[in-house]
Amino acid sequence: MISTNLAEKIADTVTEAPYRATAEMISSTCGQSISHGGVWNLIQKLGDRISEEEKAIVNEMEQDQAKGTKEIPVLFEEMDGVWLRMQGKDHKRMKKQEMKVSVMYEGWEKDGKNNSRLSNKTLLAGMEKSDVFHQKREAQIHLKYNADEIKQRILNGDGGSWIKDPYDPDTIFQLDRFHIYQEIKRKIKDKDAEKRIVELIDQKKMDEMLEFIQIYADSVETNDEADKASSNARKLYEYLNNNKDGLLPYTERGIVIPEPPANIVYKGMGVQENQNCTTITLRMKHRRMRWSPSGANSMAKVLYTKENRELSRTIERYTDGLIFAVQMQEVIKCLSAAKAPKKDGKGNPYIERISCHMPLLEGIQTASRKVMKRAFCY
Repeated sequence: MISTNLAEKIADTVTEAPYRATAEMISSTCGQSISHGGVWNLIQKLGDRISEEEKAIVNEMEQDQAKGTKEIPVLFEEMDGVWLRMQGKDHKRMKKQEMKVSVMYEGWEKDGKNNSRLSNKTLLAGMEKSDVFHQKREAQIHLKYNADEIKQRILNGDGGSWIKDPYDPDTIFQLDRFHIYQEIKRKIKDKDAEKRIVELIDQKKMDEMLEFIQIYADSVETNDEADKASSNARKLYEYLNNNKDGLLPYTERGIVIPEPPANIVYKGMGVQENQNCTTITLRMKHRRMRWSPSGANSMAKVLYTKENRELSRTIERYTDGLIFAVQMQEVIKCLSAAKAPKKDGKGNPYIERISCHMPLLEGIQTASRKVMKRAFCY
């Protein structure tokens, strides 16, 4: 049985560290022992309950019972996907799957003399299909704002088919600048040609840029099937041409949008990659880890809830000040810090007599050092 406070501590720790490391940290610092399986079970329960709440918000929106009342002139939205390594129930490797991530905000607030930050940022992430994800994203907007009074919505994305299908047909779409330059770099290996394409984009000569790519693709075409220069150039042309209307940022199209509220400024978009990194990527990628679809979805729910600064309130709402029922290794009565004993059990008289520093206990915990500690210190 896990108290509300302990559940908050576990959820907060597991967003930074792996399940096993979280279990070791919680067991060593709290009056209760928990396995990594117990930590995993808690995150699955929490993730499932957040998903249920998302569905309830969608139902409210569809029944015209949305609670949002705040009125704003412009809403900025950005969306992108994060590809994760996946595994099945038997832990065998599966194909990568895309986690969908979106962020919405009202503009930028001045933060100091030369800095600014996103105003009222709200994230959403999950492994759902695109139509379900868009329903939940739209429901989050209706939960927070009076959507009918939003005069303009602006969407920034990488041009994916699922991203360019927003609820509001009047949404202004623009292709993310980072993805434009990234795709050019990937598809064009000739540095001179790459430089020329970028120059034409910066000069806002989109038709000339597309024509140049076509000419370049014809010029490097060969009969060698291993030479992908021409086919890659044609793929780049197709990508940019399909998103031609969004190649120019909204700030450079002469579009007139409503004036920002006091203390808010509007400027160029492109924050999604940074949000992906700080919210999802640092925890779920580049650690040689694989995820099950349900496990990845639950972790995504906890991560974005924490980023929205709602994790503590969410856990309190679900537990109602009581407990989470999760299988534990051992049940111990929770003590306050003032009543917690200095040690549990008989202890080790030899270790207790040591008053000097011990590199074995204080150094980096390698596998061999852990074996020594288990053999002689516990």
